[in-house]
Amino acid sequence: MNHVLDCPPCPSFEPLNPDFGRIVRDSFHRQSLLAGFGAILRLVEPGRTVITAPVGDGVLQQDGFPHAGFGWSLGDSAAGFAALSLMAERERVLTVEMKINLLAPAAGDCLIAEGRVLRFGRTICVVTADLYAERQGQSGCKHVATMLGSMTRVRPVD
Repeated sequence: MNHVLDCPPCPSFEPLNPDFGRIVRDSFHRQSLLAGFGAILRLVEPGRTVITAPVGDGVLQQDGFPHAGFGWSLGDSAAGFAALSLMAERERVLTVEMKINLLAPAAGDCLIAEGRVLRFGRTICVVTADLYAERQGQSGCKHVATMLGSMTRVRPVD
């Protein structure tokens, strides 16, 4: 897993809220889907997050591989939290669209999703996520999917 956490830095972003780490972690802990997956938020930086989740029996498809929907959910969440890390206080994030390219079966014991912001706009954020499968006893991870999408900034209504 280290190669994901040690990759070159993303474009440099300045968060609009200095308390972005707490905001992202609080939002993460309110997501029952991620809790059901046993997901862990491993990294929060301005414009970048990493989420891991064990591959359990409840997320497999008919051939015994983790279901693409499981990976998509982790990648969408990682990308969304990366966008949220840059937003102003009380703003929220919603996915507008998300494309996934499956590169290989996600055979492994754990999936790792790294979300990054490519462009942070006034209304729309362009995001990306990469998914990796990690298998216990093997060195390194296998890149199994890449995602590209847009998130919208939802501002509070006063």
